[in-house]
Amino acid sequence: MTMAKEADPSGLPVGDLPTHGDMSVNLPTPRRALAVGAHPDDVEFGCGATLAKWAHAGCEIHHLVLTDGSKGTWEAGDDPARLIAVRQEEQVAAARSLGGGDVRFLGLVDGELGSGLEERREVCRVIRQVRPEVVLGHDPWRRYRLHPDHRHAGWLTTDGIVAARDPKFFSELEEPPHRPAALLLWEADEPNHVEEACEGVEPKLAALLAHTSQYRSTLDVDLDDAQGGAGGIDRFRARLARQLAAHGALAGFESGEAFRLLTDL
Repeated sequence: MTMAKEADPSGLPVGDLPTHGDMSVNLPTPRRALAVGAHPDDVEFGCGATLAKWAHAGCEIHHLVLTDGSKGTWEAGDDPARLIAVRQEEQVAAARSLGGGDVRFLGLVDGELGSGLEERREVCRVIRQVRPEVVLGHDPWRRYRLHPDHRHAGWLTTDGIVAARDPKFFSELEEPPHRPAALLLWEADEPNHVEEACEGVEPKLAALLAHTSQYRSTLDVDLDDAQGGAGGIDRFRARLARQLAAHGALAGFESGEAFRLLTDL
């Protein structure tokens, strides 16, 4: 199977990608990519290896984190302001582990993200400012997705692309319209594209481990537990390796990240 579409005006050729069975594989390295996550650490989970691979090949990477991460703890007594500051520091460190890149925080309240016009305007603004060839984000169509922030982040990404491309949307913004060449949605129920990820595995792991505030709640690494310490990190490393191997196997790769690729933007 091949995808028929002329090269986007951005210059990224997306019309005749290599294929493996029903999967397209390995977009050409974009000049500029924007990854949109609901919380600090979502981008690393969703596409960290792909971003690391592209950064190594010269791509300019941008991260947009929509919420402040203030509910990312299991401890009721944790100070939200302190947690917000810590999670921003962790996100910047994670981006550095993936090869650098600009990190922007919208600072919307964790757990209360909506996908209304005001939020869409801000995502549209960032897309027009960054002018990415490829946008990456949560798949809003994933079935049985429990976390509302992830659903709304997906809608904001897709709706923000539509708004960013058309001049009559948010015409009061100073930035001119921009149409990306491709959208990659992670955690898709029906993936149709795989990025080979072998050289990005270690940077992805390092980026996720930069989120130390999330060791217990998200990574299942409890450094105070008898099974924690290096053992807990090793357990997380093995879990990550299994996931990347399962994604890569869809396209005959040892390791990969699977997405729903949209190019008719």
